[in-house]
Amino acid sequence: MTHLLLDLPPLDAARFASIEDRVARLLGTGQDVVIMQGEALLPLEGAIRATAGPGTTALNVITGPYGQTFGDWLRDCGATVIDLAVPFHTAVTAEQVRAAFAEHPEIDFVSLVHAEAATGNTNPVSEIGEVVRAHGALFYLDAVASVGAEPVLPDAWGVDLCVIGAQKAMGGPAGVSAVSVSERAWARMAANPRAPRRSYLSLLDWKERWIDGGRKALLHAPAQLEMLALEACVERIEAAGPAAVMARHAAAAAATRAGAVALGGGLEPYVRDAAQAAPVATTLRAPSGTVASELVARALAVDPALPLAAGGGALAKEMIRVNHYGPEATPGAVRACLAGLGTALAEAGAAVDLPAALSAAEKAWR
Repeated sequence: MTHLLLDLPPLDAARFASIEDRVARLLGTGQDVVIMQGEALLPLEGAIRATAGPGTTALNVITGPYGQTFGDWLRDCGATVIDLAVPFHTAVTAEQVRAAFAEHPEIDFVSLVHAEAATGNTNPVSEIGEVVRAHGALFYLDAVASVGAEPVLPDAWGVDLCVIGAQKAMGGPAGVSAVSVSERAWARMAANPRAPRRSYLSLLDWKERWIDGGRKALLHAPAQLEMLALEACVERIEAAGPAAVMARHAAAAAATRAGAVALGGGLEPYVRDAAQAAPVATTLRAPSGTVASELVARALAVDPALPLAAGGGALAKEMIRVNHYGPEATPGAVRACLAGLGTALAEAGAAVDLPAALSAAEKAWR
């Protein structure tokens, strides 16, 4: 018995390398790009463990839960960690990063999340990159949620380690991910005696056995279906044009935000400043007297396919997330989410105006 997804010819090294090249073009980078065979947590952790150690002083920017995780990994590596935490309804500024450098000139590593899909904010990486570059620190960026929804430009921004995943705005698979690595980052890894070796976390293994070998022999059998899915999703972005894909996400965010405000019932954007709101997903603050997770459950009971979720952990009480990314970055998905939230709020006793919400969303889509 055969199947479209089974009995495929092996994915050879040349095809693997060609997919890496396409990802590099998507990022506009001349750095080495390594596609790793696992969800983005694999290169996110691997890059930190490869470049951080007891001699590292890291500025760890926290604008959501992933920033907190990076701080834990850095401490586990033996690094001295200086946390720069801002409220989750806002973004960090370049001035705050500059002030941290002034107070702690010994900082030689900066970790930052570009867009926090979990909290709905996005950080000004271009401006922050200028400050980091002037200071001379190694710059590590989580662009998993932002790639495809907004520009991600490692070379232009001076990013040394830029991790992406395809499962959000790119509309691709979750089982593979990629990281671009600068020459400075490779040198830091080579000088780090604690960098993982002969390990699934090891970037140096890929450097020495794959890149330095001319990308002729893979380290192990690749995740074939996920690699082909990644190739297909990059092809789709290339065909539509990255600018068009990003514009669609920006339009979905603007429409969701405008529609939620017009809906009423006490619903309001969680990220207060629209300029700091991520285009990949819009977070909303549940009205006083309601519980976000209960409102989401009511909406999903009517339409289980809605791209809605409650915030994680303690945020489940107050935050609703509209995941308008990838195939859900459409006017129809935005309208459906507003309708579902309107129904849930009305059932909770709130006065809502769905026609006004839909009209506002339509006008805001651009």
